[in-house]
Amino acid sequence: MKLEKLVEAFAQHAAAQNDAIWRGDAKAGNKHAKQVNAAFDKLCAHGNTGRDALAALFTHHRMDVRVKAAAFLLRHRTEESKAVLNEAAQGEGLVSFVASEALKRWEEGTWALDPG
Repeated sequence: MKLEKLVEAFAQHAAAQNDAIWRGDAKAGNKHAKQVNAAFDKLCAHGNTGRDALAALFTHHRMDVRVKAAAFLLRHRTEESKAVLNEAAQGEGLVSFVASEALKRWEEGTWALDPG
């Protein structure tokens, strides 16, 4: 599968996961979370080229998708990811909370979404 298609799948499932959470549909949310992880794993199978492709989502029109990509790319694209997360953390709501928690885990040294 082409990298662009994997990035698109990551974005679509990240958005769908968050939409399911807002609806209170945990089953659907979990299904989409697995697909997000699967897309990320496939991107990582391409090494840093795959990770770099995911960074295209740093400018996605949905903040929740930007935050998800940034959280996954903290180790690989640290400064850019932190900038996305810091911007999101300034707001209110679930997306801001997720962004601040990702930053907190990074600073604590407990972040482990992409151990490398």
